[in-house]
This record gives sequence, C-alpha cells and structure tokens, in this order.
Amino acid sequence: MVGSSAPVIPVVCGPTAAGKTRLALWLAERANVTIVSADSRQLYRGFDIGTAKPTVAERRAVPHCGIDVLEPTQRASAAWWADRADEWIREALAEGRIPVVVGGTGLYLRALFGALFEEPPLDEERRVALQRELATRSTESLRRWVGELDPARATLGRTQLLRALEIALLTGRRVSDLHRERQRPARWSARYLVVDPGPQLATTIETRVDAMMRDGWRDEVRRLMAEVPADAPAWNATGYRTIRLLERGELAERDAVQRVVVDTRQYAKRQRTWFRHQLAGDDVTRLDPREAEWQARALSWWQTWHA
Repeated sequence: MVGSSAPVIPVVCGPTAAGKTRLALWLAERANVTIVSADSRQLYRGFDIGTAKPTVAERRAVPHCGIDVLEPTQRASAAWWADRADEWIREALAEGRIPVVVGGTGLYLRALFGALFEEPPLDEERRVALQRELATRSTESLRRWVGELDPARATLGRTQLLRALEIALLTGRRVSDLHRERQRPARWSARYLVVDPGPQLATTIETRVDAMMRDGWRDEVRRLMAEVPADAPAWNATGYRTIRLLERGELAERDAVQRVVVDTRQYAKRQRTWFRHQLAGDDVTRLDPREAEWQARALSWWQTWHA
C-alpha cells in the first residue's frame, strides 16, 4: 500500500486524438519530466504511424517510457503494464525527474492507481489455440459473445474483450467477478488532467487518419504483414486490421479510411464513457484544449497537482 507521504503522480489522459501528447510535451518544457505512456497500442515495436507514437525528435527532447517495449507477438495485460510503470515511475523519481503518466488506456490507469485483481494462470497451449480462433472474429462478434459470458466487460475495446473471453473460456470465471474477489491495493495516487475537445474530436479523428495515410501507413502495414504473424496481439490496435484488408485488395482505400474513422470514433466514445464514469472528484480537472484559456488552466493544474 502506498503511504501517505508518497508523491502524487500527475496524469494527462483522455480519448484518442484529443491532444494529450502535445499538451504533455508543452508541460515538459517547464519541468524536468519523464513521460510514462499509458497507451496499450504504443507498446509494440514497428506499429508506429497508426498508433500516433511521439516522433523521434519528441522522444529525444523528453524521456519516454512504455513505447516500443514489446515485440508484436507478445501480450501485455494491465497488471503487466502496471508493474512496468511502477518501475519507470520509481526510476524517474530516483533521477530527480517528475513522472507524468500520459495516455488513454483506462484499464492501465486503473491497474496503476486503483485496486487490481491478480489474474489466474492460464494453460498456455489452450490459450494459443483460442487466440488463433478469436483472431478471426470481428470486434462486434467478440462483443456479443462477451455480452453473454461477462456483460460488465462487453463495452470495452477489442484487447479487453479478448482477455475477458480467454479467462471466461479457459477458467470458467468472469473477469468482473475476479476483480471483486482478488483485488490488491493501489500503488500510487493520482491527480488527473482529462483532455477532451468535445464534439470537435470527430473532425480531428478524420483529419488525423488522413494524415496517417499520407505519412505512409499503408507502407508500414505492408512491411509488417511480411514480418508479423496475422494473429499477433499488436494487430488489435485500432485500424491496423482494416489497413491490412486494404493491402490484401479486399477493401477500396476510401472505404478503408472511412471504416478506420468510424472505428476510431467508436473507440474514443468508449474512452469518454470510461473517463466520465471512473474519474470524478477533486483530483480530476477537465480541459478543452481549444478554449482560449487552456494554457492558464493547464499551468494551474500543473502547479497544484502536488499540493
């Protein structure tokens, strides 16, 4: 259990494409910061453009942790990430730097700053066989199945849906039940800055997907298809399976782009729902990065998060 004297960790979070990275880098210009990425999609090496990773120059300017730390075939649970993030935070503090957690994967934030259940062991051979089968199913198909087996998890993203099915089918237990029965205490406390531009986000997402295509997303996916197995967990990042269909000639580019935009908007909607229901109280500040006074409000939050 984290003691009362432990530092409070600043967290910049919000839905995809909201401007979290830009704001965090702006804050980093004003302090000695290490950014700890809480983005489940940015863990994987080679999956760069479609996950909107910070640029090489940005990562040189400010130390980043949690990016490019796994091979595409490796799997990361929220518990695994929280263990790594705990190490990165402690290392930053030991170096006299301020660790700032930045990202939109709500389950990662809950794993680090809230109680988390200890996952049951799974038979690896059966798990691999199940993963191959589930990889062929659409996200909506997975969602319907989870709705029957563990309804409380059915609104989550594809990675969490897959995890819920793995545990339910291989152990006969619901993840939601395990959360209640096998919780372990929080490691750190947090003060949150939730970045969200509101309705403008829909347009921002469309603009960003167009920019990703111009920046060579198709080329990146084509290269990855030659190197990474089709059932690798990294392909679960929003949009990658669709661009893979495009490269196979099964979709026209216009249709593929539109599908990615729709899927990304739906993902952002689920993130918003999570942040709205899971984060509340005095430790949470909500910021629209388009408002005229956003810099003053962000600085005010920055100056008081440790109070």
